[in-house]
Amino acid sequence: MKYRSTRGQAQGYTFEEAVMAGLSPDGGLFIPHSVPQLPTNWRKEWANKSFEELAVALLSLYIDQTEIPTKDLEDLVKRSYSTFRHEERTPLASVRDGLYVLELFHGPTFAFKDVALQFVGNLFEYFLERRNRAEPAGGKVHRLTVVGATSGDTGSAAIYGLRNKKNVSVFILHPRGRVSPIQEAQMTTVLDKNVHNLAVEGTFDDCQDIVKTLFGNKEFNERHHLGAVNSINWARILVQTVYYFQAYFGLLRSLKLVPGSPEAEAINIHFSVPTGNFGDVLAGYFAHRMGLPTHKLLVATNANDILYRFFETNAYEKQTGADGNVKETLSPAMDILLSSNFERLLWYLARETVQTDEQAGQTVASWMQALKTEGSFKVNNEVVLKARALFDAAMVTDEQTIDTIRTFYKPAAANQNSYVLDPHTAVGVAAAEKIIKRDNLALYPAGPEILICLATAHPAKFSGAVETALKSYSDFNFEKNVLPTEFIGLLDKPKSVVSVERADPALIIEVIEKELRQEGVSF
Repeated sequence: MKYRSTRGQAQGYTFEEAVMAGLSPDGGLFIPHSVPQLPTNWRKEWANKSFEELAVALLSLYIDQTEIPTKDLEDLVKRSYSTFRHEERTPLASVRDGLYVLELFHGPTFAFKDVALQFVGNLFEYFLERRNRAEPAGGKVHRLTVVGATSGDTGSAAIYGLRNKKNVSVFILHPRGRVSPIQEAQMTTVLDKNVHNLAVEGTFDDCQDIVKTLFGNKEFNERHHLGAVNSINWARILVQTVYYFQAYFGLLRSLKLVPGSPEAEAINIHFSVPTGNFGDVLAGYFAHRMGLPTHKLLVATNANDILYRFFETNAYEKQTGADGNVKETLSPAMDILLSSNFERLLWYLARETVQTDEQAGQTVASWMQALKTEGSFKVNNEVVLKARALFDAAMVTDEQTIDTIRTFYKPAAANQNSYVLDPHTAVGVAAAEKIIKRDNLALYPAGPEILICLATAHPAKFSGAVETALKSYSDFNFEKNVLPTEFIGLLDKPKSVVSVERADPALIIEVIEKELRQEGVSF
C-alpha cells in the first residue's frame, strides 16, 4: 500500500514515510493510492473479535507486513489499548430504542482522541527505534519534534501518548483561555521533560495555521524533523475507523442479530458525529468505502458551521462580517473556522467528477489556493450531490446543546434511559434528533433506522456546560454523578506552560528552539 497527496505533487510514499512526515511537501494530506475492500467473509470472521483484534485486521489492510510485521503490529495495538478503562475500549450504550451512544472516552484523557493517539505515540517510538538500530555505533540519532495545535482534547491525548517517549519532543499549542480548565490542566500538569505546552494569544485556527506554516518551513522542518499529531496525520484517521466496526458488531450483538443475515442487512445505520476538523467523521467515510454498511454519516456542527454551510450552499467559505471570527461556544473543541481534514473528502469527490487521480489532485490544489487567497471556493451541484449520497449535516446552537443535556438527563419518555452528555456529544445527539424529526425516521424496532451518536468526551471535561444545564435539578451532584476520581485535585497540581504573546510563527520557532536547548537536544 502506497500513499499520495491530495494536491497531486507527491505519491508513492510508504506508510512509515506518510506517518512520519505528517503533511505532504506540497501542503496536501496523505491518502492511500486505493481504499482496500474488506475480505469476502468479514462479517462472519470478525463478528466476535475484540477491539484489538479488529484493529489488527483493519490496519493490516493498509500497512504492508514488510513495514510492520504482524507480530509487531499486534504488540503495538495491545500496548496502546492496555491504558483504557473499559474492556470493550469503545462500548455502545443504549439510550432508547433505535438511539445509541458510542462511548469513545474510556482512554487516559477521557476523550476520543486517545483511541488514535495512544497508538500513534507507540508508532512514532517504534519507527524511531528501528531507524536508530539501523545506524552504526555512534552514528546519527533519529529524533522527532512533534508539533500540534489543540482546541482542547488533541493536546492532552497527544501528551499522554508521547510523554517520556525516547527521542521524541512534543510541543502543543493551545489558544490561551479558550480550552476548558480540565483540558488545560490535563496538558499542563504533565511535567515530563519532553513535554512542552505553549499557550498562544489567539484562536485555535491561529495555532493550526502556525503548525502548518512550520511544516511548510523546509529549513526548520529538516533541522528538527517535525512530526504531526493533529488529524492531518493519516495514522489518526486510519485507527479511528476501528470503532465504527466495533459499533456495528456491538449493535448486532445487542439486538441478537447475525451479521449478514437478512434481518441485519435490513437495518439502516446512521452515525451522528460532532464535527470540528472533520477527522472523526472522515474515519467513518473510509469505513464505509471499505464496505461497512452505513446509511448516513451526519456532520453535526455548532455555530462554527462551515461544514453545514457547505452542504447547504455548495460554498466552502470562512465566516465573514462582524462576527467572522471563531465563535466561542459551549463545545470548544469544535470552535474552528476551517476543517483541515475536509480536504481528504474533497479529493474523493473531485475524483468522481474527473478522469484521473492527477486531475483530482489539481482540482483540490486549485480549491485550496482559492481558499487561501479569497477565503472561499464553490463547487458545482454534482460534487455536493455526490457528498449528500452519504453525508447529511445539521447545525446546533448553544441553547439547543443545553436543552439536549437537560432532556437526556431527565427524559420525558418512560422507555429512555437517563444519560449525562458532554456538550460536544450533545451537539451530535441534538443533530440526530433534528434529522429524526425532519425525515420522520421510524426507529428500530418499529422501523429500520438506528442512530449511533459518537460520544467524543467525558462530561467531566466540560463541567461549566454540564453544571449550567443540570444545576436546577435537586438530585444532580456533579462530583457524585459525573466527576471521575482521576480529576479530583487535578486543577491544583503544579503546571508547566509557556505563554506566547502573539500568534507569530517566528516567535513560536524561537520558543521551540529555546525549549529544545533546555531539554538538552542538540541541533
